[in-house]
Amino acid sequence: MQEYLSRLQLVSGVVPNAGTKFLVSVAIIIALWILRTLSVHLTNRGLEEVRLRYRVRKGITYAFVVVGLIVIGALWVEGVRSLATYLGLLSAGLAIALKDLVENVAGWVFIVWRRPFRVGERIKIGEHAGDVIDIRIFQFTLLEIGVWVNADQSTGRIVHVPCGATMREPLINYSRGFHYIWDEIPVLITFESDWHKAKELLLGIVGEEAEELSESAKQRVKEASERYMIFYDKLTPTVYTSVEESGVSLTMRFLCEPRSRRGTRQRIWEDVLDEFAKHADIDLAYPTQRFYNNRVEGKGAKPE
Repeated sequence: MQEYLSRLQLVSGVVPNAGTKFLVSVAIIIALWILRTLSVHLTNRGLEEVRLRYRVRKGITYAFVVVGLIVIGALWVEGVRSLATYLGLLSAGLAIALKDLVENVAGWVFIVWRRPFRVGERIKIGEHAGDVIDIRIFQFTLLEIGVWVNADQSTGRIVHVPCGATMREPLINYSRGFHYIWDEIPVLITFESDWHKAKELLLGIVGEEAEELSESAKQRVKEASERYMIFYDKLTPTVYTSVEESGVSLTMRFLCEPRSRRGTRQRIWEDVLDEFAKHADIDLAYPTQRFYNNRVEGKGAKPE
């Protein structure tokens, strides 16, 4: 570029001052714009697929923008003898001025290189959770789950998350390593109910729904232990007992696949309701008010 300006000075006798550089810059921009327009026109004629045509058109635009920045920048920067030096200065300036953009590109490189998630997997990053449906240089896209919808089902909304978020936000992957999640369903029964019988019934119900899954989970845990420090002593469903203000709480704990959580909970609850309806000595607890006479109802009560 400096050689071109020197020749221009010899031919025209004009010193290449700021005004000359400005006119040359305008000429370069016009020439690049014409070339870009012709390239896009040829692309639109040669490609019929809309998505491919859009991506190629974007690529052509970005290429001409980069070329324009390099050529015009070399024209205006004084004392730069090496293109590599100029590109280094340009990169440093862009890194400062476009911090978020550079961070997103770095995040995209991290996603491609380390593969913390892939398209089709379910993740949670920051406040957003969903299934990954697209990954691009500056952002990745989630099909949102949760929020106002229970049991991690889809809301139908699309969430675009900057790739740079992977560098600063905790990332949870539902689909990696163990491939299953633990879920719990608490069932509250009255103090007067036969809680021993209720616990046996719940063990049978949850065991029938999740026993086959637990056998599959054992193999998954074995595979995951080769890469992660994952180990469980017990994978079979179980029921834990505790006491609440309104009754005895029997909590079923079991494994389920992340995407089938709501369906599994529905089947278990339907079985619980059907089974408890068959037994008169088991009642579900709910907020009530009653008066308790220890002399009459207590353990040491004497019959009147």
